[in-house]
Amino acid sequence: MLYTNHPPTATSILSTVFALLAFAANSVLCRLALGDGSIDAASFTVIRLISGAVVLLILLKLSSPTTLAKQVRASGSWTAAVMLFIYAVAFSFAYTSLDTGTGALILFGAVQLTMILSVLIAGDHLHRLEWAGLLLAFAGFVYLIFPGITAPPLTEFVLMALAGIAWGRYTLLGKGSSTPLADTAFNFARCIPFAIPLALFALINPQWSLKGVMLAMVSGALASGVGYTIWYIALRGLAVSQAAVVQLTVPVLAAFGGVIFVSEVITIRLIITSGMILGGVALVIFGRKKFDSKREY
Repeated sequence: MLYTNHPPTATSILSTVFALLAFAANSVLCRLALGDGSIDAASFTVIRLISGAVVLLILLKLSSPTTLAKQVRASGSWTAAVMLFIYAVAFSFAYTSLDTGTGALILFGAVQLTMILSVLIAGDHLHRLEWAGLLLAFAGFVYLIFPGITAPPLTEFVLMALAGIAWGRYTLLGKGSSTPLADTAFNFARCIPFAIPLALFALINPQWSLKGVMLAMVSGALASGVGYTIWYIALRGLAVSQAAVVQLTVPVLAAFGGVIFVSEVITIRLIITSGMILGGVALVIFGRKKFDSKREY
């Protein structure tokens, strides 16, 4: 069911809040590591994925008497792992140039549009208010990349949008997870084969420092591994529409994190496009709820 009349439980609310903070933390940690060249994007991604996999597999082993060999056959999926890997790689390379808030805005704007389009592909139809919202959001993206001093680089914009599409799919795949820890652990573990070529690429021109490696490990183990597990827990009590709406707060949290921890400046362009993109997506979501709240998908 896309919409639900049942309010989220306390567990779902707390899990959602923690997950959103983890999402914003990932943006800040990645920008801290890559912004001053403390580590290269490829190495950051590899360390992040391996750290997440190791920590989650340890937690899984400690929390369950079932052997890992038995769990891997029924937990996670290769499709989810591919989405996770695409998201992680595109996310890192995009943040080599994007500000924290701008990157998060592009990322989660793409996430919302991906989740909305998934509903349309399932056979639904848009109302006038929803079309207006989509047009407003699209206009916001156009304005964000329109030539100008504060416009983000096109390549990084495309990469972060790709990361958002992959994360949107990863979220949808986790909506029905009954074993969040196991699913997330083995999604991360399945990323390791994909990370090997990326690691070899990183060795061509390695750029490491203790600071960069530590930031990548914290991002992978806590903000990603633990954070994404808790997000899967939160999704148990959220309708797809609610899961989409709550993620709209992440760009705001990330932007303030960038100001506090990375000494970034919130530009007028970012403020305007934030209102256009997030407002447009909100129109789509709430417009659908207004007209079709009783429909099931």
